[in-house]
Amino acid sequence: MKVVTIIGSGLIGRSWALVFISGGLSVKIYDKQPGMAASALSSIRQQVSEFQQKGLLRGELSASQQLSLISTCDDLKTAVEGAFFIQECVFENLEAKQKVFLDIEGLVGSDVILSSSTSCLVPSLVFCKVQHQSRCLVAHPVNPPYLVRLVELVPHPLTSPSVMDMAQALMSQVGQVPVRLSRELDGFALNRIQMAVIAESWRLVQDGVISVKDVDLVMSEGLGMRYAFIGPMETMHLNAPQGLEDYMRRYGPGIQRVLSSFGPTPDFTGDQAKEIFKEMCQFIPPEQLSARTERRDQLLSHLAQIKKEH
Repeated sequence: MKVVTIIGSGLIGRSWALVFISGGLSVKIYDKQPGMAASALSSIRQQVSEFQQKGLLRGELSASQQLSLISTCDDLKTAVEGAFFIQECVFENLEAKQKVFLDIEGLVGSDVILSSSTSCLVPSLVFCKVQHQSRCLVAHPVNPPYLVRLVELVPHPLTSPSVMDMAQALMSQVGQVPVRLSRELDGFALNRIQMAVIAESWRLVQDGVISVKDVDLVMSEGLGMRYAFIGPMETMHLNAPQGLEDYMRRYGPGIQRVLSSFGPTPDFTGDQAKEIFKEMCQFIPPEQLSARTERRDQLLSHLAQIKKEH
């Protein structure tokens, strides 16, 4: 049976473990902090049980079968032994990630794929201390990965096409939806699109055009309703009788005019930012965050089921 090793047992590490065991892979979790991996395993057992009770368990294996595939290790050498794919999930710090991969490379063969979960650090920096960089890539998940299946695969400049192929096949095998970038780029694809939305939403609130609550409704009850099923390119393609070229012929000049009116990159600090923070907390008080997060996950699971059925 193929073995995947997960380095780091925080939220993302636990989520990757859930994804991989749902696909029938053997998983070993390592964390250098004493007791963290064991704590993660306890949390994973609870989550698997809850998923089964709610009918949300992924994969063809039962809860007990999936849980039998996972183990923890207190020693890095033992953790990576026999693994064909290693997914790093330590905190978002460049030096920490570089050290992890430097330590790992001395313990595994050159054919073992090294993958980072980083959300914003480009592979050429993450893997700069690795000798065999042709087997390195970023596999960036979307939080929470078990419910939101997209994974961005971002190559190092020297990553072998065959490694990208194998990573894509692995992600598809375990039920994720991989997208491949042809080269590394700051922010990758998802965050660049997300940050464009964040920037304009922030500017609109900051300039007094719309409230925090209503700008969220623009997405949740407007754009998000269709973007949950089709992307921006297909949306445009479907919104003109003759498709995308027709859409741009009709609406392209207007899009360019509006884009030229966009303001500078917002400053997310200072007095204006404090006013937005205050308005956000009035909209959703801090004591409601846990309940709102649970509601988000429930809605995501329902949406995932709808998409699966259609």
